[in-house]
Amino acid sequence: MSDSTTARPVVLDVWCELQCPDCRSALGDLRALRERYGDRLELRLRHFPLDKHKHAFAGAQAAEEAAEQGKGWPYVEAVLERTGELTAKGEPFLVEVARELGLDAEEFDTALIDGRHILIVDADQAEGKAIGVTGTPTYVIDGERLDGGKSQEGLRARIEEITDRLLGGSESESRSGSGSGSGSEG
Repeated sequence: MSDSTTARPVVLDVWCELQCPDCRSALGDLRALRERYGDRLELRLRHFPLDKHKHAFAGAQAAEEAAEQGKGWPYVEAVLERTGELTAKGEPFLVEVARELGLDAEEFDTALIDGRHILIVDADQAEGKAIGVTGTPTYVIDGERLDGGKSQEGLRARIEEITDRLLGGSESESRSGSGSGSGSEG
């Protein structure tokens, strides 16, 4: 018998950038995956700012600051929901969203100025390039790269198929209808 409390979650690397309309389109799938698997699937944000989006690099740094302040995914989702505003307003919008979420906006502004998260963003981008990421969103699960920049069609089903296999198949199906009730957010 295996002790499910010590089981490690399946990791889904999500290569994303906050000015990307395709990443915005992928939010529904990410939310559905989070709801279906709860803490058995770890969504790990990886930064891949694209040159064609002027505020993408600052957005990646801002996402890191939000994570440091304990609201990484809520921040990412809030910015992605409003990619048009990021395009129009730039960095002030990133600070505005932080303020709306109750984050320390002054610290946010300072982090964007002093560049304290640049190395993390650069490292993610370099790793992405090394494994063949060319656009966003791109997912990596169990060593398989799934490119969502061209089309999202079928990607969630493929991620679920791999996740179910890694979790032991029938276990995830029997628990998919019941919430974990932990109330914790990672």
